[in-house]
Amino acid sequence: MEAHQHSPDSSSEECTVLEAPPDKNACPQHAGKVADLYCTDCECVLCEDCMSDHDEHPTIPLSQALEQHRSSLQERLGAVQNRLPQISDALSFIKEILQQLTSQRASIEEDIQSSFEDLHKQLDVRKSVLLMELEVTYGLKQKVLQAQVDSLTRGEGDIVATCTQSEEALAGEACVASLQAERELQEKLGELAGLGLPCQPEENDQLDLVLETDGLRKSIHNLGTIVTTSAVASQSEAMGAGLEQCIVGHPASVTIVTRDKSGGACKSGNAILSAEVFTPDGSIVDGEIVDHKNGTYEFVYIVPKEGDFSLALRLYDQHIKGSPFKLTVNRVLEAEVEVSPSTTTATSSAAYATPSTGSSEGAKRRGKSPGQKKKGSKRASSALGTPRRKTQNPIEDDLIFRIGTKGRNKGEFTNLQGVAASSSGRILIADSNNQCVQVFSNEGEFKTRFGVRGRSPGQLQRPTGVAVHPSGDIIIADYDNKWVSIFSCDGKFKAKLGSGRLMGPKGVSVDQNGHVIVVDNKACTVFIFQLTGKLITKFGSRGNGDKQFAGPHFAAVNKNNEIIVTDFHNHSVKVFTPEGELVLKFGSNGEGNGQFNAPTGVAVDVNGNIIVADWGNSRIQVFDGSGSFLSYINTSADPLYGPQGLALTSDGHVVVADSGNHCFKVYRYLQ
Repeated sequence: MEAHQHSPDSSSEECTVLEAPPDKNACPQHAGKVADLYCTDCECVLCEDCMSDHDEHPTIPLSQALEQHRSSLQERLGAVQNRLPQISDALSFIKEILQQLTSQRASIEEDIQSSFEDLHKQLDVRKSVLLMELEVTYGLKQKVLQAQVDSLTRGEGDIVATCTQSEEALAGEACVASLQAERELQEKLGELAGLGLPCQPEENDQLDLVLETDGLRKSIHNLGTIVTTSAVASQSEAMGAGLEQCIVGHPASVTIVTRDKSGGACKSGNAILSAEVFTPDGSIVDGEIVDHKNGTYEFVYIVPKEGDFSLALRLYDQHIKGSPFKLTVNRVLEAEVEVSPSTTTATSSAAYATPSTGSSEGAKRRGKSPGQKKKGSKRASSALGTPRRKTQNPIEDDLIFRIGTKGRNKGEFTNLQGVAASSSGRILIADSNNQCVQVFSNEGEFKTRFGVRGRSPGQLQRPTGVAVHPSGDIIIADYDNKWVSIFSCDGKFKAKLGSGRLMGPKGVSVDQNGHVIVVDNKACTVFIFQLTGKLITKFGSRGNGDKQFAGPHFAAVNKNNEIIVTDFHNHSVKVFTPEGELVLKFGSNGEGNGQFNAPTGVAVDVNGNIIVADWGNSRIQVFDGSGSFLSYINTSADPLYGPQGLALTSDGHVVVADSGNHCFKVYRYLQ
C-alpha cells in the first residue's frame, strides 16, 4: 500500500487555516445570519429569517435599539450612583448610632457594676452594724446575768459550808470546848438566813432578729430597668391643635405618636424626644414635653410674640414626619379688644393662626420693656431693702455690654440656656444646641470652650444648666443625656451623676455644703446629690400644689442654704429647706409687678434679694427675701427676648442668657 506523502507547501497551508471570528451582530436563532432589526414588542433582535414570525410587530433598526438600551443603562447607572452619597451618609450615621449604642451599653454596665458594688458595701456595712449591735446587746445582758450567777454561787457555797459545819458540830458531844465554836456557827447561820440574794432574774433571755427580707427581696427582684423603645423618627408623627393654631401668650399643644420601623404604634414611653419652636433668625421658644408612658407625648409651648415660626420635632436627633412644621402666630391687638363683647369673641377666634406662608398682621413685638408698660421703680442704691418707690418712667438702660450672635463659632450661640459666674471672674454659658460650654471673663472676653456632641460619658447632647463648685469643678446639666456631668476647671471630664434617676435635668446649683442641686424639668423634682453621685434627698412631683412643680427650670441657694426654684408653668417662685419643706411661695400669672409669665433664671444677692428672669414677659424682676417686689432691671434700650439662665458676677453685675437674641447681656446691679 502506497504511503500518502504531503509536500511541505501543502502541509503548511492546512495548518494555517483559521476559523473566521463570529459576527458581533449574529442572529442567535439562525446561524450565519446577521441581525439588523429589533422587535420592540418581543424585545429581541431579528434577522431576515426571523421576520416571518414578527410580520405584524413594530421593529426599529438594531443600531437605534442598541443606542436606546445604552442610554437607558447609563441613566439607571447614574440614578444608582447618585444613591451612593446618601447610602454613605446613612452608613456613617448608623455606624455612629451603633457606636453610641455600644458606648451606652458600656456606660450602663459600669453604672450597674458600681451601683451593685455600692449596694454590696451597704449590705456589708449593715451586716457589721447588726453583728456589733448583737454583741453589745448580748454583752450587756450577759454581764447582768453572769453577775447574778456569781452572787448566787457564792451565797450557795457559804450556806452549804456553814450548814455542813453546823451538822458536824451537832453530831459531836456537847462540851465546854465546843461552846464557842457553836456560838460562832449560830451567828453565821443567823447572818446567812437573812442574807439578801438575787433570786429573781435581773435580765431576760430575749434576743430576736427582725429582718424584713420579703420587701427587700421584692425590691431587689425589681431593682433596675433597662429602658429603651423601638421608636424611629421616619415613622413617628405629630398631630393636634398646636400644629394648626396658636395665639400669642396662650398655651398650644402638640401630640407626638411614636411608631416602630413597620409603622406600629409604640406602647411604652421614655423615648428621647426634643422639640423647639424657632423664628427664621433662630430664636428659640421654650416649652415642656410630657411623657404619657404609652408611646405618646405632649409638647406644650407658649409663643410670646406674633410672627412666622417653625416647629421642629426630633426623635433621637432626627426629624419626625413633616418636621419642621411651619406656623404663623397671631395676637389680639389692643385696639381690637376694645370693642363690644360680641365682637370680642369673633376677633379672638379669628386671631388663631393656621400654618401658612403669609406674614402675620399687626406690629411685631420684640419683648416687653418695663419702661414701656410696667409701673416698677428704677433702683437707686438704697432701693433694695427699703419700701418700693413707684415711678412711671425708668431712667437710663442698665446694660453694660452684650456678647454673641447666632452661630457655631467662638462667642456665637445657638439656644444658650444656663449661666454661671465663678469667684475667679469667669462667666460660663451653656450653649445648648452647640453642645458646649463657653467661658468668658467678667469683661466679656472669650477665654475657652469645651464639649463634644454625643451620648457617651464626657460628651454633651443638650447642656441646659451650668454651675461652679467651690472646688472649681464645672457642673453641667445635660437634658437629653439625662445626667449631670462634672468637668474640671479646664474642661476635662471627671464623672457623671444622676444617671438612671434623672429624666430631664434643666438647672443646677451648689449649696453651702457643696451638694449639687439638680432641677429635673421633666420629672418635676428637685434632686440633691453629693459630688460623688450619692443621692441625699429629693422632693417635688408634677402638679400645682405648694410642694409640686410644672416644668421647673432653675435654682439658686440663699445664705440660709434654702433652695429657690422657678416653677415655669405655675408662674411662681418657691423657696424650700434642704429637706424639701416649703418656706415661701410668691408670684402669679400676669404682667404686673411681681407677676410672671413663666419664670426661668434665678439668683440671690448678698442681701438675700432674689433676682428672677421673667421669660414670657421678657424682663428681669427683683424681690426681697420675703418675696415682695422691689424693682426691675431696665432693659428697654435693647429689649430681652425669652431670657433663660441668670447669675451674679463676682464684680456684682447681673448676667443673663438672652436666648432669643443669641447673646448674653451684663447689666448694672446696685446691691
